[in-house]
Amino acid sequence: RRREAAAAEEEGEETPQEKKLRLAKQYLEELRQLVLGGTWAWPAPYGPSAHGAVLGYSQAWGKGRGSPAHIPLSLQVQPPDPASIRVLRGHQLPVTCLVISPDDRFIFSASKDGSLIKCKWEVDSGKRLCVVPGGKKGTEERHMGHASHILCMAISSDGKYLATGDRNKLIMIWDTTTCKRLHIFTGHRDAVSGLSFRKGTHQLYSASHDRCVKVWNVAENAYVETLFGHQDVITGLDSLSRECCVTAGGRDGTVRLWKIPEETQLVFSGHQGSIDCIQLINEEHMVSGADDGSLALWGLTKKKPLALARQAHGVQDAQGLEQPYWISAVAALRNSDLLATGSHSASVKLWKCGEGFRKLEHLCDIPLVGFVNSLKFSSSGDFLVAGIGQEHRLGRWWRIKEAKNSVCIIPLKQRATASGPESPGSS
Repeated sequence: RRREAAAAEEEGEETPQEKKLRLAKQYLEELRQLVLGGTWAWPAPYGPSAHGAVLGYSQAWGKGRGSPAHIPLSLQVQPPDPASIRVLRGHQLPVTCLVISPDDRFIFSASKDGSLIKCKWEVDSGKRLCVVPGGKKGTEERHMGHASHILCMAISSDGKYLATGDRNKLIMIWDTTTCKRLHIFTGHRDAVSGLSFRKGTHQLYSASHDRCVKVWNVAENAYVETLFGHQDVITGLDSLSRECCVTAGGRDGTVRLWKIPEETQLVFSGHQGSIDCIQLINEEHMVSGADDGSLALWGLTKKKPLALARQAHGVQDAQGLEQPYWISAVAALRNSDLLATGSHSASVKLWKCGEGFRKLEHLCDIPLVGFVNSLKFSSSGDFLVAGIGQEHRLGRWWRIKEAKNSVCIIPLKQRATASGPESPGSS
């Protein structure tokens, strides 16, 4: 009786926030057991996308330690029918970067165009809703758009702000609803090559070819600090909920984890070539790709890759020499085991993180001709978006004439789904 009384007293002292967290953990554990047991009879209130429901809970709980390492959503994916891939045309030059709005309704894309600098697309209809024209270098203050190639972009987790970075050292902040420019950040001394909003905040991280990372407060239009460490141009950047970010260091051969409050960094090495792209899978793991054709899977507690797929996209015959296809883009479906990689090998590849993130398993190829310069999964996991160009986003080493400069929406079919209306990207 004394134990029961103590338990009742302890429960009485539980705050509403603690109760919500306890119930969320309890429900997520039930969902995890359903996933691991192969039971896909999902209750109707959670919508048509089984893995969308799981991801919502895993992302809500994934901020804290002790949450599930990942949800094995790769079990559901089937190779999509090439005829079901939708191609959105409008950019005249190669698409360099893109993002998807948090509600999966819109896609923002940018290219090497001098006129169609930034486009906003509606996922359902494929219509182009907004175009921001560019101008000549030095005229950025007098017109809306960029005056040079946009290399990167990021969208805040509340969908309010869009950030774009260009070769002319500028970062522009946009209102996603009206496509109006709100502010210009200056301070980098070379091309801005990576942008990411910290999840749940308006804190923006930027990376540049000037080898440094800068931190900004977008809501207050303020510069915060600069971090140094890379020995070569930074080619990519990503972040999640924690106050830290990860970067790819080009030819210095390192991936770095930056701990912002401590102003410290962890250095990871494992690629032989220039590391061109990087993305976090969850708060503990990340994936990167390099121009030596290798794909690396990392844990943030180990300095070497947990898994490494060499020549992930095969090899090409370049002037009589066999060279691996460069990995030009990587994407991870957050808090899952599903990855995607792009190159100019005429296909996008889907991968599974197996055996507790210690193995990379190839799942299937999706035919796409051209340089895959950007890849993003929808937050629900129902579709994958690829930015395609005739040239690599960073240069003009090769040109694939038969490629179409476009945005491609690739539906990801599920082996089993609950009854209900189709998801936005399933047509």
